[in-house]
Amino acid sequence: MNSPAILRDIPRELRTERLTLRCPREGDGIRVHEAVVESLAALRAWPASLPWALAEPSRDASETFCRESAARFIERTMLVYLAFDPDGLFVASTSLHNIDWAIPKFEIGFWCRTSRQRQGLMTEAVRKLLDHATGELHAKRVGALTDEKNLASRAVCLSAGMRLEGVLRNERRSPTGELRNTCVYATVRDEDRSLHQANTKARMASRKRKE
Repeated sequence: MNSPAILRDIPRELRTERLTLRCPREGDGIRVHEAVVESLAALRAWPASLPWALAEPSRDASETFCRESAARFIERTMLVYLAFDPDGLFVASTSLHNIDWAIPKFEIGFWCRTSRQRQGLMTEAVRKLLDHATGELHAKRVGALTDEKNLASRAVCLSAGMRLEGVLRNERRSPTGELRNTCVYATVRDEDRSLHQANTKARMASRKRKE
C-alpha cells in the first residue's frame, strides 16, 4: 500500500549554481511583498493567468500566502519554493501544484521579480524544480500553462526542457472579458527527461570549451 502523501519525504530546500530554493517560512511575507510591488505592472499584464496580481498588494496578503504555502507544503498539496540569490534577495517563486500523487503528475508555475529578469535565473529555478519532480518525486508528467502572448514565460518553459503540446484557443477570459489562448507545455518522464539530460550535458561541455 502506498504511503499517504503527507508522509512523503520532500526536501524543503534545493540549490542551484546561483540560487537557493526553499519552502516559505513565517516572516517571508515582507520580502515577497517588496518583489510583488516592484513587479506589479508586469504581473498584471497577464490577468487571465495571474488573477491574484489584480488585488491590491499588502504585507498581510504576502505573509498569508507564505504561511498558507508552508502549511500546504507539509500537507504535500502544493509545493512552493521561494528562490533567493547569494545575498539573500528574494528573486523568484516557483511551485508544483494541481498535484495528483496517484500518477504522479504536477503543474508548475513561476514568476520572477522585474529587476532580476533576463538573467537566466527563472529558467535556472524552473529547471531545478523540474529535475527534482521527474527525479526524486518520480513525476510521470509535469505541465505548465501560459498565455500565448507571454513570450517570456514560454521561453522559460522551452529553455527548462519542456515541449509545447498545443494551444487551447479561447481557453480563458481576462477580468475585462477578453478571451485568451493558453499554451500547454509539458515534460514527460522518461522521454523528455532523457532529452533534457542530453541537453544539459551539451551545455556543460560547451561551458568547458569556453573556459
